[in-house]
Amino acid sequence: MNKEMTSINSDLKKREVVEKSAEHILRFLSIVSIIAVIVITGYMLMAGTPALLKYGIFDILFGTVWQPTSSNPSFGILYVILTSIVGVTIAVIIAVPIGLLTAIHLSEIATRRSSKWMKTAIELLAGIPSIVYGLLGVQIINPIIYQLELLIFKNSATHQFTGGSNLLAAILVLVIMILPTLISVSENALRAVPNNYRTSSLALGASKMQTIFKVILPSAKSGIISAIVLGIGRAMGEAMAIVLVAGNTIHIPLPFSSVRFLTTAIVSEMGYAQGAHREVLFTIGLVLFLFIMLINVMLSAVLKRGEE
Repeated sequence: MNKEMTSINSDLKKREVVEKSAEHILRFLSIVSIIAVIVITGYMLMAGTPALLKYGIFDILFGTVWQPTSSNPSFGILYVILTSIVGVTIAVIIAVPIGLLTAIHLSEIATRRSSKWMKTAIELLAGIPSIVYGLLGVQIINPIIYQLELLIFKNSATHQFTGGSNLLAAILVLVIMILPTLISVSENALRAVPNNYRTSSLALGASKMQTIFKVILPSAKSGIISAIVLGIGRAMGEAMAIVLVAGNTIHIPLPFSSVRFLTTAIVSEMGYAQGAHREVLFTIGLVLFLFIMLINVMLSAVLKRGEE
């Protein structure tokens, strides 16, 4: 009996040590994560604000002329900012309904076997490097858009043909790239809804579609918004695929105009930028960072209000 009690006490002490160790490790990792966010934010502010103070916030953020290497340099990035806002917004507007409906099909309608195969394919799409999407865009999307461009502007003497490398091509590539993330995270959120929600709704006389759209979707709202945030983050931060299909020149963000996003502006010129030019590229990075932070805060506020 004493041996059994001793063994039990020993096991309890070991379990207590393990739990305490796990608690300390988790606390340490949480602190590291918070410190990492603070350090990144501080670094971006330190690297991006000097150019704003030196050359003027208005001239940089609202200027429309980008000539960083001329004898009288100009660092206006308004068109670059507008391109990122317009391109990402339209891509998300297109991708969210498609991704959400696909997630609903996988979690609520498809058979277990077909859902498994489709989910595997979607996860494989999420793992494809962005440069591959860019190459596919160059080979497939750009030629199709160029034919459309020829059809629409064949009698126009003022239109500058881009060979299909324009804002429309960039939007389509972004839609394809963010769909796997939207679908996977949304589907996981839908599957996490307790099954008794479904059975209770059906027992009260609701149809399957009414149950999906009036019970399951509202219950999974938090996860779905997280999926949208991740999709926006990937779209805002994408560079390599976009630099191949968007044309990479600074213009007003019109569908058939060659454009440059915030990320592609940094990628295209950081390799040879020096002095003031390099400082302004860090400012572009700061603007991009603030955009993503603002989107996260806004969507979190919307989610919190919805829960209240």
